[in-house]
Amino acid sequence: MRWITHWATALITLSIISFIGWSDPFVKETLRLKSFDLIQQYDTPTQSQDIAIVEIDERAIQEYGQWPWKRTVIADLIWKLRDAGAGVIILPVLFSEQDRLGGDMDLAQALAGNGVIIAQTGTSQDTFQIKNPVPRGVAKIGDPLPWLFEWNGMVGPIELLGLNADGVGVISTVPEIDGVVRRLPLLMRIGEEVYPSITMETIRVAAGDPSYQVKTQEGGITAMRVPSFSTIKTDAFGRIWLRYNKEFDTVSVTDEDFFWTLEGKTVIISTTAEGLNSIVATPKGEQYSYIPIAVSLQGILDGETLVRLPESTFLEWVSAIGLGLLLILLASRTPYWLSGIMIIAVPVGTVYGSYYYFMNHAQLWDWSWIVIVTTLVGFHAIFNRFTKEFFEKQAIKKQFAGYASPTVVRMLQENPALIKEGMKKEISICFSDLRGFTPLGESFGDDVKGLTKIMNGYMDAITQPILDADGMVIKYIGDASMHIHNAPNDDPNHAKTAVQCGLDMLRAVEKFNETLQRDDRPAVGMGAGINTGLGYLGEMGSTRRHSYDVLGDSVSTAARIESKCKEYGCVLLVGENTYDITKKDFFYLKIDELAVKGKTVGIRIYTVIDKHCDSDAQKKHELMQTCYTEKKFDKAIKLCKELTGEFGGQIDKYYEMWIERCEYMKTQDLPEDWNGVFIATTK
Repeated sequence: MRWITHWATALITLSIISFIGWSDPFVKETLRLKSFDLIQQYDTPTQSQDIAIVEIDERAIQEYGQWPWKRTVIADLIWKLRDAGAGVIILPVLFSEQDRLGGDMDLAQALAGNGVIIAQTGTSQDTFQIKNPVPRGVAKIGDPLPWLFEWNGMVGPIELLGLNADGVGVISTVPEIDGVVRRLPLLMRIGEEVYPSITMETIRVAAGDPSYQVKTQEGGITAMRVPSFSTIKTDAFGRIWLRYNKEFDTVSVTDEDFFWTLEGKTVIISTTAEGLNSIVATPKGEQYSYIPIAVSLQGILDGETLVRLPESTFLEWVSAIGLGLLLILLASRTPYWLSGIMIIAVPVGTVYGSYYYFMNHAQLWDWSWIVIVTTLVGFHAIFNRFTKEFFEKQAIKKQFAGYASPTVVRMLQENPALIKEGMKKEISICFSDLRGFTPLGESFGDDVKGLTKIMNGYMDAITQPILDADGMVIKYIGDASMHIHNAPNDDPNHAKTAVQCGLDMLRAVEKFNETLQRDDRPAVGMGAGINTGLGYLGEMGSTRRHSYDVLGDSVSTAARIESKCKEYGCVLLVGENTYDITKKDFFYLKIDELAVKGKTVGIRIYTVIDKHCDSDAQKKHELMQTCYTEKKFDKAIKLCKELTGEFGGQIDKYYEMWIERCEYMKTQDLPEDWNGVFIATTK
């Protein structure tokens, strides 16, 4: 009887939670959707080979004038894309009014037979407010109308454009209860008429079919298809889940020289200029409104649309109940450590299983409810057992306190602390630092918010190449950064990757400067130092605050190499270990043999010449270095002057510095065994 009373509260807890889950209230649905979002956060993005975006960006607005453009301009754009070999063209723009400048006929001619889909949109206006809608024929198995999302009205293109366009699709999205666009209805209705989404219309136009097919059973819609295209599985309401794992090539409207890259691709024309871009909330944050169109279309083309099986909710509920009962039983009969492992293993296994089915079978399974049930019920059961045993132990302690030492007693009550093991590994470390912050900061005056925004933009710019190269950012230090390669993930070519990443970061800064120049801000630069060697990696810090970090002599060497960039007038310096590994991969010039502060032995440092690589100039540079080492300072100075302007002028400041050093060395009484090593006195 005592056992039944003891576990009654755990069983009651399980019953209450299960009832909430089965009734599926607002909170449960929100948790489910957020669990799907979390899985998508870890979905590896892939590059689309089928879809590209033509952006109407700030440059386009400057060139063609304010939006909306003359329809003759849009017509010219369509012809240019068609001449470039683009496939289906999606133009998600409403043309519900006639062009006051008379360009409708030009646009109609461009639309006719060129595989262009234009837009219409649903409206909450009264049904009688429908304006220029363009329905499509639908072949029905069963009656899908009760299951389709219904609009009160529809705003479509003017008749001239609607009749000449190869397709007209609905661009309206239907966000979830929290405003996030996770599902897209492929078909919608107004009264008895059915209207395709712009995604579905694109598939129809691409397939060259005149209509759609919809299969409906008692539980709702099960599938849709274009007759000559693969079947598309939907939920009961004719929606597909969107998998935001695609990246799309983008071309500005002004970059006509690159239109040839669009050959054979489906092209989405979208406004991205500031003030014109339409933003929607997605599981991966706010994105342009064309993204749901693009990912839904790519998913259908790939046959990788996400699905949630009709029996999913029932199976999730049964799993939650069954696992909850199992944990109650385990908590009453097994050691604490085993019960604890099971309480952790069940949620982790559930999350992993959901992730596995998501990645490998494109199925959505709700792990949140199982995790909540098993965690709460499991800990509740253990807590019940613990309280019972606690009072029993207190009674034993009171009874036997005089027969056991306090140390022994405390040993029984202690839990071992888990210490995460670190690792020792060869890595490539890169330190970078912003150049030109002072004039940039002065240009903002008291506008701290603006300066903060631009600095965040700079960090975003230099971080993206790191992420692209699978590096790990260890820390940001003011306007400086530190990142590594070959940890925690393995990269056998990490030295080469690090150098290439450094070059890509410099290019990213150049591109970032274009943004600054558009805003009449002074340009900035970057200095970077790279070194390869052993590092000690792991979770470091206090118990309250810790982070993944790396320590070691190679790390401090990399930092000091970077600190010398400004002194040598170089933007990228590498240590000799990195050079020895990658000397066949890049064009290097030796800069100096330097004993960094805190060291007595010199190391060779090099810079990478990214452009204007002249082998004759390289030989002259090597000769200059030899002359310096041999104390032939006048000849070294002469060679420096001859080398000024070589290598695209990238290291002219270095030659200026080297001339000054040679002039200084001429005044010094150097020992006979002097080897040219420069002893740094500062970091």
